[in-house]
Amino acid sequence: MIGCLVIHGFAGTRDEIADICEHLEQKNWLVYCPELPGHDGTKESMKSVTYKHWIFKSKVALEELLSRCDKVYVIGFSMGGVIASYLASRYPIDKLVLLSSAVYYINPKQLVQDVKGWFLEGMRGELDQDKLYQFYLEKVKRTPMSATLEFAKMVRKLRNHLDQITVPTLIIHGENDGLVPEKSAQYIYNHIQSADKRLYFFPEAKHHIWFGEQKQELLDTIESFFEEEMEMEETIY
Repeated sequence: MIGCLVIHGFAGTRDEIADICEHLEQKNWLVYCPELPGHDGTKESMKSVTYKHWIFKSKVALEELLSRCDKVYVIGFSMGGVIASYLASRYPIDKLVLLSSAVYYINPKQLVQDVKGWFLEGMRGELDQDKLYQFYLEKVKRTPMSATLEFAKMVRKLRNHLDQITVPTLIIHGENDGLVPEKSAQYIYNHIQSADKRLYFFPEAKHHIWFGEQKQELLDTIESFFEEEMEMEETIY
């Protein structure tokens, strides 16, 4: 059996990566997507946890998959990519996918462009129809400063573990990501030690790549990366 752990982002929920999980579940894989502690959509919950709680919950889910599956893949989105990288440096997983991973965060140039667009939409009374704006607004409302500091602390603590990753790794980033700059993806690519490591930039994509027109291309890219080894094994046998 193949298992896949999918780790959502900071101040997000399992719903934001549901498209990826559902796509993999259609392959009859065992897909785990744990809700990270404090991420139930309320500000009070996030105040009560530290980054260690997020790591622990992810570790427990991964250990369960490793005990039940022949192969285990890990996907991490944004902050989840930082956690996924750490797990890949510590556990015998088979493949790693990092989406918009935040070893650096806030892309000032793109963020300014997004804010300008939102300002113009606001002047025209169109912000209520902008799903991305509404999505980010909800995140900001439920995120206390203490949680943001925990996120920054975790990135500083775990960034060095990239040098210990040796599994095949796929790194994907949107060129219009206003939260995580392109240098984050490049830094990951430069530091991991995997013999098989690939870096893909999606030209029109923002932080949540699958929210845009390139959703199917993203899902196909991930699926192809996971299935390469299986196709080779079938050819050999």
